[in-house]
Amino acid sequence: MQTVIIVIHLMVVLAMTGVVLLQRSEGGGLGMGNTGGFLTSRGSANVLTRTTATLAAVFFATSLVLSILAGWDRKPHSILEGTNPAPAGVPQPLAPGGRGVLDTLRQQGQPSGQQGQPPAPAAPAAPAPAGPQVPQSK
Repeated sequence: MQTVIIVIHLMVVLAMTGVVLLQRSEGGGLGMGNTGGFLTSRGSANVLTRTTATLAAVFFATSLVLSILAGWDRKPHSILEGTNPAPAGVPQPLAPGGRGVLDTLRQQGQPSGQQGQPPAPAAPAAPAPAGPQVPQSK
């Protein structure tokens, strides 16, 4: 069903492009004046205008039908309750046991005898440089 409507839609698009290109220019659009020539009578302009309007209505209708068919099988879902598990290598927000990722990483970084104890304070860092440093070549 959807394939048939897409084929009709594409045929309407091609036909509408051709009909619009056949219409007489009113001048001024691209700097081209009234050149005369093929299909210059007022009667043919009315036929082309009506054909363009009809093709535009069919284009609009097929676009609506295609958008309705595209959303037909979609079911609303919550973005907060994901059903897909995270890929490997991506940490989960809560580790097993209800602990956060940082707690798990902190526990993995400690030696086995110090589980559950707070980490020891880090050694004092070197004093910050007083001003900008010039890169040295080696």
